[in-house]
Amino acid sequence: MATHYTPPVTGTGLRATIQRFGGFLAGMVMPNIAAFIAWGLITAMFIPTGWWPNETMAQLVDPMIMILLPVLIGYTGGRIVHGQRGAVVGAVATVGVVVGSDAPMFLGAMIIGPAAAFLLKQFDRLIQDRVKPGFEMLIDNFSAGIIGGAMALFALWGVGPVARAITTAAGNGVDWLIANNLLPVASVLVEPAKVLFLNNAINHGVLGPLGVAQSAEDGQSILFMIESNPGPGLGLLMAFMFFGPHALRPTVPAAAVVHFLGGIHEIYFPYVLMKPRLILAVIAGGASGVLTFLITGAGLVATPSPGSIFAYMAVTPRGGHVWVLLGIIVSAAVSFVVAAALLGFGKLEKRDPDPEPAVEPASTGSTGTASTAQPTSSAVADTAASNAGKE
Repeated sequence: MATHYTPPVTGTGLRATIQRFGGFLAGMVMPNIAAFIAWGLITAMFIPTGWWPNETMAQLVDPMIMILLPVLIGYTGGRIVHGQRGAVVGAVATVGVVVGSDAPMFLGAMIIGPAAAFLLKQFDRLIQDRVKPGFEMLIDNFSAGIIGGAMALFALWGVGPVARAITTAAGNGVDWLIANNLLPVASVLVEPAKVLFLNNAINHGVLGPLGVAQSAEDGQSILFMIESNPGPGLGLLMAFMFFGPHALRPTVPAAAVVHFLGGIHEIYFPYVLMKPRLILAVIAGGASGVLTFLITGAGLVATPSPGSIFAYMAVTPRGGHVWVLLGIIVSAAVSFVVAAALLGFGKLEKRDPDPEPAVEPASTGSTGTASTAQPTSSAVADTAASNAGKE
């Protein structure tokens, strides 16, 4: 069930299963990132606390987040499962979870859209080669209409309340972490998962929907910055440039530009994988950045995708740029210092002139696959682009 945005995952086991599931979730959201950005820009500009408050223009905000975005997710999920017919019934069924809800139903769309498409797919298989000539269009249209309508009713009655309960529980959990200043602890889980190429699944499959709901209520959300902060990766790359193995230092500047300006975070993952102890540096950088965001009350109005500094600035609410930049700088500085210490400030290489076996994602785009070649800037860039394309 791979998509253009989620390259096929090879192998078996728990990690591969999680990657496939996470890739499926991300595959429903990533094709619609442009719609999220459009909603975020309109929100940032026209709400009462925006750059140019305008009551008429602000009327677009609620319909886009409450109806358009969930329906797009349900449509895309249905299309992944069963092509265009699945997309149509997925969109119809998603309306069932949207109606009557006072919160954005992204989770409900992720459930009911693919489920409706899967049901239609099974029906199509059942009647395959059994429809008499001349009745194909009649059967196709009415079967999709009946299944889509039935699933919309089921979603309104059964899925909507469950999705609302799960969304509320998840939101309460995040609120508890924020209220107790424990949100930085999330970096202990998020940063290692990123390096295993679960970054898009975490950001767009979990944190993004929760962040959108929080942003709709509060005008901004810190959840958009937990995974997408470019600071930890930048600090790690800078440490590699000054204190890493000499053979690899020339590759770092280009990687840093692609990462920080282009927003392709996957480009620094191989540098962590070749020296796994450096995961401590990005965890420390990520946690310090989140802590800074918490203390300063920083947040974004929409998902910064890709995770570039330019995207960050575009979706930062008015008056929040200083605090957002401060969090990025702090996370980069902490990541740099910790990574430099773990690299022995360049002294470890003198003791061990042969660099550790390098690990590089497979050029075919599979996630987290190791090879023995050292990463060149072009190879890493190609790999990163083919793996997920966008943070």
